Amino acid sequence: MNNPLPANKPLFTYYGDDFTGSTDALEALASHGVDTVLFLAPPDDGYLLRFPHCRAVGIAGDSRSRPPEWMSRELPPLFRRLQEIGAPVVQYKICSTFDSSRAIGNIGRALEIGLEVFGGGWAPVVPAAPLLGRYVVFGNMFAASGGAVHRIDRHPVMAQHPVTPMDESDLRVHLARQTELPIELLDLRSLRRGTALRPDARAVLFDGVDEEDPVRTARLLWEARRPRQLFAVGSSGFTYGMLQFWRRQGWIPEPPPCAAPPPADRLLVLSGSCSAVTARQIRTALDRGFQGVRLDPAQTAWPAAARTAAAELAAGRSVILYTALEPDHRMEVIDRQELAAAMGRLLRDVIRASGATRVVVAGGDTASHAVQELELKALTYSAPITRGAPLCRAHGWNGQLELVLKGGQVGADDFLERAQSCQ
Repeated sequence: MNNPLPANKPLFTYYGDDFTGSTDALEALASHGVDTVLFLAPPDDGYLLRFPHCRAVGIAGDSRSRPPEWMSRELPPLFRRLQEIGAPVVQYKICSTFDSSRAIGNIGRALEIGLEVFGGGWAPVVPAAPLLGRYVVFGNMFAASGGAVHRIDRHPVMAQHPVTPMDESDLRVHLARQTELPIELLDLRSLRRGTALRPDARAVLFDGVDEEDPVRTARLLWEARRPRQLFAVGSSGFTYGMLQFWRRQGWIPEPPPCAAPPPADRLLVLSGSCSAVTARQIRTALDRGFQGVRLDPAQTAWPAAARTAAAELAAGRSVILYTALEPDHRMEVIDRQELAAAMGRLLRDVIRASGATRVVVAGGDTASHAVQELELKALTYSAPITRGAPLCRAHGWNGQLELVLKGGQVGADDFLERAQSCQ
């Protein structure tokens, strides 16, 4: 079969609704041999030309923490920019736990805007990511945690999310709270039989349990796509599925081996996550020699913490700046975005004062707003650490800087040590 993918042009573009999810998609693409650049703001043509070898282009955003009014204003020009780049597949990248609400991170509103910009009559919704332990069965979402798989409304963390708690496992019901578009389900039986999509569908939710289901979904969507561009809402499970489908057709090559970078002599960590997973990672690192500095989330400036962190880093020790470690550390914050931005300004000052070159930012909303304070231009993939949280090279910083952006639920207990050693 002739290769239908465009030669020497972008194959895949995406907008990530938070920064950690954006680097998750960056890893999916780059680890499959598709050179990818992730911009931290919409690139103009001149800056885009600085990455001529890249066949995939992402834009990292923060719509997951924004109201639908913000989306109605900001997403149309972002989607039009991706449309102009002209790749055959455009993804609105969401978290694989689908946490969202009518008021914050409204996936339904993003879906409506995508249909308005890209047309095509309908769009797939593909949240399942079996590689990350995220499953959708007959429309209901399940997610792994602590060695067990939980229905999402009974998940020990996502059911208690401080901003968008998941209180409904049926994603058709959950999404219907956010949009009036009719929502159809292609369940496992229909997906595995190759059942055709209904022509009157507007939003089609896809099941997915094993690693073949995203590939089956990709095949069906590729064959059903309208001319020019397919717009899809999905997690990195959608991304992996499309890449696997293309590879099996012989349209993209096998990825080259990725050499592990050298370990960092010290690591700087900024955590705004309230997740028990991240708390275990912090405790493990503290037990093994990392220095911890707690930030009071009631403040928006921490001069003493900045001095302490810079001094510890200058002495060659790794440092963790964190807002929550124990349950009683959690507190209501009036302006979470301003808190995360203030943490980003602290991070910027500590990096400059200490010369730290490898940094981890933990927490989806924290990363989205804190990293913007570093005023970087773009990220590219350097190496894997754990699935969904790769080591990235920063572009636009005065000097060398490597970043790892980690969602609260991502990684084993020794994640921070692995981020330092890359082993």
